[in-house]
Amino acid sequence: MFALNFRPKTLDEICGQSEVVAVFKKFVQNNKIPHSIFYGLAGCGKTSFARAVARAMSYDFYEFDGGNLKVDEFRKILNNYKNALNKPLFFIDEIHRLSKTQQEALLVPMENYAAIIIGASTENPFFTLSSGIRSRSMLFEFKPLNSADFEKLLLNVQKNVKFSIEDDAKEYLFKSSGGDARSFLNLLEFALAIDTNITLENLKILRANAVSEGISSDDTHYELASALIKSLRGTDINASLYYLARLIEAGESADFIARRLVIFASEDVGNANPNALNLATNTLVSVGKIGFPEARIILSQCVVYLASSPKSNSSYEAINKAISYVKTEPKLEIPKYLINNSPEKKFYKYPHDFGGFVGQKYLEKPLKFYESKQIGFEKTLDEWVDKIKK
Repeated sequence: MFALNFRPKTLDEICGQSEVVAVFKKFVQNNKIPHSIFYGLAGCGKTSFARAVARAMSYDFYEFDGGNLKVDEFRKILNNYKNALNKPLFFIDEIHRLSKTQQEALLVPMENYAAIIIGASTENPFFTLSSGIRSRSMLFEFKPLNSADFEKLLLNVQKNVKFSIEDDAKEYLFKSSGGDARSFLNLLEFALAIDTNITLENLKILRANAVSEGISSDDTHYELASALIKSLRGTDINASLYYLARLIEAGESADFIARRLVIFASEDVGNANPNALNLATNTLVSVGKIGFPEARIILSQCVVYLASSPKSNSSYEAINKAISYVKTEPKLEIPKYLINNSPEKKFYKYPHDFGGFVGQKYLEKPLKFYESKQIGFEKTLDEWVDKIKK
């Protein structure tokens, strides 16, 4: 299999990721490898890179799948290295699939560097991994391979396998692989099973449509997702639908798109239209049960609704201010009558006994984090608060 036979064994053989390669060469030179998270599209060399690092450092290499990692097995291997001079390198593919408990099991070994942990993910770790894992790791984004990277890979294959390839076939081979080296090698291998002279016609028989159409080294799915969110925020329905279509055609999962829409519904629409969060959440649930191709209809409905909704980030700004205050200011003492096991609980005024509202101090000193923009339903909420307090 070409994908296995032509897998790079050293950092110098890696195609693409030149900046990350340069950084890791320095790490190897200084004999200091950090715990790392490699994230990016499938087939851009994350696993091969981890293997090359282990080889360069003479680490024993252990590969796990985040979907079925057994913590006991992980700990058993780790225990075998208690008095060893060398370290193991644990590579966890699809690390975003680890449960919270599994992620927590990695924290102590990562903290004391009992092993080197390298995780790979097709998801953005800022959304999918715990803060504990992220704070102990260096995060490296792996970019899809570009034409120059594929040219290097093609020449490497031609050193070992004799064949010819027509110019238009080469261009199609590069572009249709969507930055995915594995996809590139698979198509090349089976094209050679047909004829040692590779033609465009034969390639299109094997692959009628491009893999991850529209994805390139300069245009990752994270950037498409960002463009979708900004178009929604700008109330541009057609631009939003365009980027949604690009994400779908790029092979992005319906779950990934729906999660972004749920976050947007709360962060950017908020209480200007509270139903936006309901619809986005139902979209996330629905696409998880239905999947493509029908999921595209549900996502489209949600995108049109969110783009059309009034926008307010009042709640988003409010919690950011509150968290910033908590992090930087001394803690305020909780009034004793608000604490259930305090003798002063008897002084707590139960609002329902006063018709729904009674003046009462809930903070040691007055603070204000929330500033209503009075957009959409926010104005109604403001009116409710005024009526309640009057």
